[in-house]
Amino acid sequence: MAIKIRKEDALNYHSQGSPGKIEVIPTKPVSSQLDLALAYSPGVAEPCKEIAADPEKIYKYTTKGNLVAVISNGTAVLGLGNIGPSASKPVMEGKGVLFKKFAGIDVFDLEIDESDPKKLIQIIKSLEPTFGGINLEDIKAPECFEIEQTLKQEMNIPVMHDDQHGTAIISGAALINGLEIVEKNIEDIKLVVSGAGAAAISCLRFYVSLGVKKENIIVCDKDGVIRTDRPEILDIHQEFATSLDIHTIAQALPGADVFLGLSAGNIISQEMIKSMAPNPIVFALANPDPEISYEDAIEAREDVIMATGRSDHPNQVNNVLGFPYIFRGALDVRATVINEEMKLAAARAIAKLAKEPVPETVNKAYGETNLGFGRFYLIPKPVDPRLITTIAPAVAKAAIDSGVAKKQIEDWEAYELELQKRIGIDQRLMQVVIGRAKKDPKRVVFGEADNLKILKAAQIIRDEKIAIPILLGKKEKILSLIESNSLDLANVTIIDPMEEVDMLEEFGKLLYDRRKRKGMTIFDAQRFVRERNYFGAMMVEYGYADAFISGLTRDYPKTILPSLHSIGVKPGVNRVAGMYIMNTPKGPYFFSDATVNVDPTAEELVDIIGLTANAVKFFNMEPRIALLSYSNFGSAKGDTADKMAKATALAKAKYPDLIIEGEMQANVALNQEIQREVYPFSALANQPVNTLIFPDLSSSNIAYKLLAELGNAEAIGPILLGMNKPVHILQLGSSIREIVNMVAIAVVDAQSSGNVL
Repeated sequence: MAIKIRKEDALNYHSQGSPGKIEVIPTKPVSSQLDLALAYSPGVAEPCKEIAADPEKIYKYTTKGNLVAVISNGTAVLGLGNIGPSASKPVMEGKGVLFKKFAGIDVFDLEIDESDPKKLIQIIKSLEPTFGGINLEDIKAPECFEIEQTLKQEMNIPVMHDDQHGTAIISGAALINGLEIVEKNIEDIKLVVSGAGAAAISCLRFYVSLGVKKENIIVCDKDGVIRTDRPEILDIHQEFATSLDIHTIAQALPGADVFLGLSAGNIISQEMIKSMAPNPIVFALANPDPEISYEDAIEAREDVIMATGRSDHPNQVNNVLGFPYIFRGALDVRATVINEEMKLAAARAIAKLAKEPVPETVNKAYGETNLGFGRFYLIPKPVDPRLITTIAPAVAKAAIDSGVAKKQIEDWEAYELELQKRIGIDQRLMQVVIGRAKKDPKRVVFGEADNLKILKAAQIIRDEKIAIPILLGKKEKILSLIESNSLDLANVTIIDPMEEVDMLEEFGKLLYDRRKRKGMTIFDAQRFVRERNYFGAMMVEYGYADAFISGLTRDYPKTILPSLHSIGVKPGVNRVAGMYIMNTPKGPYFFSDATVNVDPTAEELVDIIGLTANAVKFFNMEPRIALLSYSNFGSAKGDTADKMAKATALAKAKYPDLIIEGEMQANVALNQEIQREVYPFSALANQPVNTLIFPDLSSSNIAYKLLAELGNAEAIGPILLGMNKPVHILQLGSSIREIVNMVAIAVVDAQSSGNVL
């Protein structure tokens, strides 16, 4: 699904907080005078002398080995053209974000004000002492070919122009698998191309490396077929010019086995697709609109295999499947170049991965039950956690085998573990949850729709099809906020509880029936259901909505009480609990109970452990649980330590299949080295903890808030556990992003009929 981007949202994203998208963070302590003396003068002289004596030691004492320059002169930025180096900076910063997120590679983006290819080459070449690799970006053709080729010849670090080779490698993998499915030999296929820029020419050269014959290729640009008799033909086009008596793409396509589009949207008709050979392969990669829409191509030919550059259809050709992992492998063996062998290895690794069983996390991210190799799954999905451990080693091996690696890898299993640690293999947790939500959006009612944050979040979840928002509140106020802030919430349902006489009567009767033996009169019930937190919860209970979200502007206890009265807990559940997910650079940690139970007993902690373990499994992770205290396995006495020790014993007895350990101090729980050295009997000594159970509400609440504010961690939650139907209470003052995350969790909860969390 194509995501709708608004100008205001995009500008706010890049300007709010710290301008831009990246920052530099020291990797060594700089808190004392000694630290500063070691970091700079006089201590820094020692590594300088070591490097002067042996230049290769730069990789030992500096960040060069994990640092890539993303470089542009702004002459071909996205679809915007020659907008200059300054205007290209947001794109280059974005590329840096992708390098870091997907491969753990640090990036400095460099926007260079130079359009003369020879001068630009000299500038980039002079940067070699600083960087381990060079990613060229958004440099126009034909100059980009000369620039990249010269730099590859004259520099001793890997250089790649991703606009050229990224699409070539990913589409090449799709071509390998597509031809296998239709049982055609690559040497025999007829290939027609629309587009003759840098990406198209590089794709053709790469396809030739894969086995396509040049005489079977026909290339078209805006002026028609590129023929040998065209006047003033460009050098980059000469190698693919044809002498056949055809002049238009409509004349070229009949009988073609493969169409590759890297040009403009909606230039290919259904009739053209119908004229192609049986089982045609169509790569319509123009963005945002492909050369022919997915729907039109499928309608024209039932036997077509279709790929686009979009995420809303199968077989998305996305460069992020390639460049982070290609550079990762190249850097890790200190390759002097990214050569053809390495690119071919990357394409074949991607193609091979698509044939392997798809992890459950990927299936769930896309709302599928059994993704598998075939016409609708030619290449892996971008969220597949195996990409880094598949592509990077393949590239590294190709570099070693082709003789361009300065460093050897002896232990490939250890290398795979290192790759996983670099990115925190589970950091894409919310990406998976949001993907699952999009596959089956549910109706989510917001109890505080007269708040601008809620309305902005509602717009996002509606636009991205995460959920179907229902807005509770005074209609006039909500509409006024929508209009004054230029929000696009047309046709979203707005409900003012005071105007819904029949629903109020219905809800009042039910609430009275449930609470009449707990001191509530019919008059109380009729008054309570006029409040939006009662009304919204009753909507879920009666099936008018699938999930309820509230709490942005009210204290947690006041917000949760109406849902407990209206919906209640699941059968067999004695209490609800609140869990936070803390997304850290080391991966996600689950904190419980952070919102509900003030001072639970040992027996009550066992209930909380059960709820929390189920929730962790909901996120496709194995719960590895530590019960925290100030004591390690009886090392200190006291009420809290004794309670946590007792809870550990009771929980192990009740849940023998779970990994549970305690009582233990927080640093010991998180530090496996300490456990292996001092407490080798610990169940967590060889299996890292991911779930932390706190002795009381105060300690858990303090811990997650400190970590969020001081520890560079993102807090997701609170996630309410144990309710009979999906109800989730926001943290007071949640950001728009946090609201969207909670909505996605509520939707996936509702998809499971509310029986998971």
